[in-house]
Amino acid sequence: MTLHMIRLCVGCDTIDDLLAHRRATAARSEPWRLWTRQTPKAADRLLDGGSLYRIFKGMILCRQTLLAVETVAADRGPMCRITLDERIVRTVPTPRRAFQGWRYLEPDDAPADLESEDGGDFPPDLARRLREAGAW
Repeated sequence: MTLHMIRLCVGCDTIDDLLAHRRATAARSEPWRLWTRQTPKAADRLLDGGSLYRIFKGMILCRQTLLAVETVAADRGPMCRITLDERIVRTVPTPRRAFQGWRYLEPDDAPADLESEDGGDFPPDLARRLREAGAW
């Protein structure tokens, strides 16, 4: 059964900031990777169609499909390297409190993709304001 991961996007206030950071720091042929200290025990469930949901300023705004989860040697001991799909899928803005590290996210608790709800790309700021007002 599929399981997702959720994590704060620190240092980026918007999806556009995240994409700009990616363009500025990654080589063209380098896969999009996320590093964390702990390797998920449920990695097999994450790789069964799971995604990484990102929180920006208290709101889940997007997700990326998880492609690989590996434990690798590093200077300070083993680290987990998570490879992500390059495609970012915008989601219905959903409030979420801050936490450290990452957490599992059950499929029933994951926000829906914006594309699947209205057939197009809904402006994230408008979607957030509608959600905060309780109109969405």
